[in-house]
Amino acid sequence: MSRVRKGKMTKDNYDKTLSLLTGVLDYEKFKSVDLAIETVVENVKLKQQIFAELEQHCPSHCILATNTSTIDLDLIGEKTNSQDRIVGTHFFAPAHIMPLLEIVRTPRASLQAVVTMLDVGKKIKKTPIVVGNCTGFAVNRMFFPYTQAALLLVDHGMDVDKIDQACIEFGMPIGPFRMTDLVGFDVALATGMQYLENFPERVYKSMLIPLMTEDKRTGEASQKGFYKYEGKRKASPDPEITSYVEESRRISGATPDPELLKIDNSAIAEMVFFPVINEACRVLGEGIAFKASDLDIASIFGMGFPPYRGGIMHWADSIGARRICTMLSEWEMEYGQFFKPCSHLLERAAEGLPLVRTMFVHTAVWF
Repeated sequence: MSRVRKGKMTKDNYDKTLSLLTGVLDYEKFKSVDLAIETVVENVKLKQQIFAELEQHCPSHCILATNTSTIDLDLIGEKTNSQDRIVGTHFFAPAHIMPLLEIVRTPRASLQAVVTMLDVGKKIKKTPIVVGNCTGFAVNRMFFPYTQAALLLVDHGMDVDKIDQACIEFGMPIGPFRMTDLVGFDVALATGMQYLENFPERVYKSMLIPLMTEDKRTGEASQKGFYKYEGKRKASPDPEITSYVEESRRISGATPDPELLKIDNSAIAEMVFFPVINEACRVLGEGIAFKASDLDIASIFGMGFPPYRGGIMHWADSIGARRICTMLSEWEMEYGQFFKPCSHLLERAAEGLPLVRTMFVHTAVWF
């Protein structure tokens, strides 16, 4: 009804759209569906159970899709014999605002399933990209260092609000901590565990979110997270988080770094976003994303990266691989392996090459 109240939809269109929906409590009506999309919480066993049931009750041509944001599709479909029709369809929150649809294809998924999802994406007015299968896929995997870098900076003395403000000044709609509050700590913990299990060597292990979750601070939904919330989603700094920050530092063995506290907002943004570039280079190097422009589109339409910077990889090339690599190496010496440059970035920096490979198309003209 909010779209009707805002004048974006007529009451007649609203009623017509609502009449197309049918709620069910069993799988009886699933025998005639063409597309089934699962959207439950990030729980592997639950998703496996649902896909086994969908395979049993849906017709053989039905595409079985999951809206998981991190879990490997091979793991989700492990209990089925329908790997050829299992795809990922990752919508980005808030779905009515973010236009990206990330279509995840496993090596066993049929081309028809992918083409069908591309057509669905266009029909629902999304901008689709096709990516390979891995934990986090392309977009969330590329951006998981975004919040982790921010947590590392907090453990080493920086204020939550200062980091968020630096990212907003850089051009993001909201900062990493406000974003975590919006998404919810339960999602942050579930996805964080997936990254920890699959990329343990480069995950920064902060205890800040688990500590706050224990005290039922779970983000905007509970009116307390990194910020406190009153009225219409208005966020304001909360002095109560100081005790959680201090305990997180004690557990991690981190101490405030006086030099870190002297850096300006542009330098803070670099410390947050250079690890994102580093992970994006891994995603490209492993073939999870097929071209850098897909990551540029995904960063803008899926994560709110400032469009005027051209996308994450375009912005990276405006800085240069050598400088990014140099800074990451310096931070690795100071703060650990979280900042370690990946092989793809090291190679491009050593050769003085751009991160975005230039593609040449040869055209033959016959007369």
